[in-house]
Amino acid sequence: MAETIQFIFDKIFKRILTLSSKAVINLINGLFGTNYPESSEIAYNWTEFEDENLRKTLADTIVTINKVYSYHMEAQMENDSDIVLREFDYGFQHANREHISTDKYYLLNFPEPKIIYLYSSTPVPEKYVLRLNFGRQGVFDYEVSTFNFLATSLEELNRKKLIILIPFQLLKLRDLLEKTRTPETIEQLKNLIECDILDSINMNLSVGNISQNDARNLFLLTQKLLKHLYAGYPETKEVCDMYDQSLELKWDRYMEQWEKRN
Repeated sequence: MAETIQFIFDKIFKRILTLSSKAVINLINGLFGTNYPESSEIAYNWTEFEDENLRKTLADTIVTINKVYSYHMEAQMENDSDIVLREFDYGFQHANREHISTDKYYLLNFPEPKIIYLYSSTPVPEKYVLRLNFGRQGVFDYEVSTFNFLATSLEELNRKKLIILIPFQLLKLRDLLEKTRTPETIEQLKNLIECDILDSINMNLSVGNISQNDARNLFLLTQKLLKHLYAGYPETKEVCDMYDQSLELKWDRYMEQWEKRN
């Protein structure tokens, strides 16, 4: 079950990175502090591998903006100090594919890395450091910064236009609902879905941060993640079934309201 859930997180994260260029550019600007226009060109650099179960997955997610600047984003569910080694390895492989060779030097342009912690049961460091010792040539620190999703307020997520990460807000109650599923905690789940997630999607659609198709996909991804996270508990199954049946109708109502305003 845990492996299936982990696979769902990975698939959903990769899916949101293929939403509209506008939404992905907003994500990059929010995560890396850049200011690319929403019309910027995006190129994807996917690398595939097969694990021991012969399940093909995407190993890394590197996007290039305007054919020049590359960013490596990787979602993580638990604190993993070895991840800095993987980031360096993926970055090196990408840079080597795009290397520049001159008479004087061989240039590797590494993508800027970011680890997005969607959830972690242990504290998340602000950055990881890989120290490279080149002997007499000197020592260089390769740094990989992190983004702690659940430690980021809903207001900041919306301010930074990180809306395409919003389905993962469902992880906010994961620990609580594993321990207790009272009427009060069930109501918290309903409020999280309605106010934090669905209203945020609607608001970002209204102000133009995402497209109609983006909004629809975020509704559907929320539906999928809700089912996988909480449908296994008898106390929350009714909530999951309710939203499983109603999210499409709720989407239609939002679209009717949006079209009237526009």
